[in-house]
Amino acid sequence: MIINTTSDIPTEIRATWQVPSFEISFWLGRQHPYCVVIPVINEGERIKRLLMKMDALQIYTMADIIIVDGGSKDGSLELSGLQDMKVRGLLVKTGPGKLSAQLRCAYAFALDQGYEGIVTIDGNDKDDPEAIPQFIAALQHGSDFVQASRFIGGGVAENTPTSRYLAIRYLHAPCLSLASGFKWTDTTQGFRAYSRKMLLDSKVSPFRDIFLTYELLAYLSYRAPKLGYKCLELPTSRKYPEGEVPTKISGIKGNLKVLQILVSACLGKFNP
Repeated sequence: MIINTTSDIPTEIRATWQVPSFEISFWLGRQHPYCVVIPVINEGERIKRLLMKMDALQIYTMADIIIVDGGSKDGSLELSGLQDMKVRGLLVKTGPGKLSAQLRCAYAFALDQGYEGIVTIDGNDKDDPEAIPQFIAALQHGSDFVQASRFIGGGVAENTPTSRYLAIRYLHAPCLSLASGFKWTDTTQGFRAYSRKMLLDSKVSPFRDIFLTYELLAYLSYRAPKLGYKCLELPTSRKYPEGEVPTKISGIKGNLKVLQILVSACLGKFNP
């Protein structure tokens, strides 16, 4: 159980949040107003490469780095190595669920710690963390939802699988754009940022058990514009390694699940 350390979350509201159980492997305390949340599970050398890039960019001087692990068994999250890379916290989800459950753990923890905004970047080293300062700047200038896009001017899409490219460009992004009223171009991306204000809005209510697998990403892309929050896309670089597709969504069943989630989000079925 996390003790709410802030004064702007009423105790009775915090008690209603549905957050999967998780353990705090280590926590060095909050240093900055913003944090970078990295969800991982068995990312091996990929998470190490990402953290090395973030360390070289000195991201730790502008935001606290928090990893939320879905239950890795590959030994990639050795504590001393993480702390050498300036990671300030490691959370390990012990309750059920996949990505959305991991994010609920991390976001609840971050809000409890008083962060003003959260940047999320996948731990599989496909995204260039060089854009993180731009995400933080956008939050500082009043944006509530900042989405990475490889498909707008200045963005880079490298080795994107053809089936995924077509699905995003001609199905996922257009459907969410039409339903939400905001023109999105890259809606399956996990590289994004949210304001504290938006995540705490009872009309958003992200801390619900309905968000278990990949629902939360599609839902927030739909819900935030609908509620009038300031949304923004930033150009980023997303590169798939040659001959490898590091993703947790694969096969017919996995892709049909994503389609089902998209339809439900666009029809408002995840609304509180």
